[in-house]
Amino acid sequence: GFFQSYAVEVDIKDASNATCLYADWMMRFLVTYESNNGDYKTTTLNLSSSVTHNGSVCGNDTQAALVAVQFGEGHSWSINITKNNETYRGDFITLTYNTNDTAVFPDAKRKGPVTVLVKDPLHPVQLNTVFVCHNSYSIEAENTTQIFWNVTMQAFVQNGTVSRKESRCPADTPTSAPTVPPTIANVTTASTTTLSPAPTTAPKPVENPDTGNYSLKSGNKTCFLATVGLQLNVSQDKPLLININPKTTIADGACGNTTATLKLNDGNSTLIGF
Repeated sequence: GFFQSYAVEVDIKDASNATCLYADWMMRFLVTYESNNGDYKTTTLNLSSSVTHNGSVCGNDTQAALVAVQFGEGHSWSINITKNNETYRGDFITLTYNTNDTAVFPDAKRKGPVTVLVKDPLHPVQLNTVFVCHNSYSIEAENTTQIFWNVTMQAFVQNGTVSRKESRCPADTPTSAPTVPPTIANVTTASTTTLSPAPTTAPKPVENPDTGNYSLKSGNKTCFLATVGLQLNVSQDKPLLININPKTTIADGACGNTTATLKLNDGNSTLIGF
């Protein structure tokens, strides 16, 4: 199922009370952590209904802009944004999650805040242009996956007015396959029952999904092995069939004493967890 997440809106004003930085977006985080019994679990960290943005600053020619938000039980996220004469771009993204939050990390072995620093992979945006990305995209680093969608952001706003000129992300280009906010699936047991044919109203892929070989290692030994062809049948406003391409899919995860987690990322922000 899809997890509920709240939208964040940050409107930073300068000394004259004019908008200098505007951002409106949605995000969630997948975090893999070690439990008390040595197993590795993956949990979903969503934004709460109450989000603050203490520490956010406009930025100028010599100082980076900063969007900083705080939410939940000691969690925070920020991105600093730099500019030159023609463009601005995200520099570093900092995520801090607090494993003392027992609602999200009920049995975490390590207690306290954990900070993950990652370089923003997106391209520069022209000044006086708003960055827009409706489709989801993700950033992975240090046992975390940061997922963003419905993003509208402009730093170094001129004359207090957000621009109408848009710069779209690659995920929004017409040639991209449609995507949905990704999730991590519940652990399931394989069945030998043949799947029923998809409804005739659903789009049909050109061919069946290719079989992929996915594995995890613990030291020098393979601890998780999956040989499988994957097809997703997503039912929302209209049915959607997605074949997972092994050639562009990255396997990640961890093995514990009694459980193992395999995460598959197909490069189009579709995440599947076993």
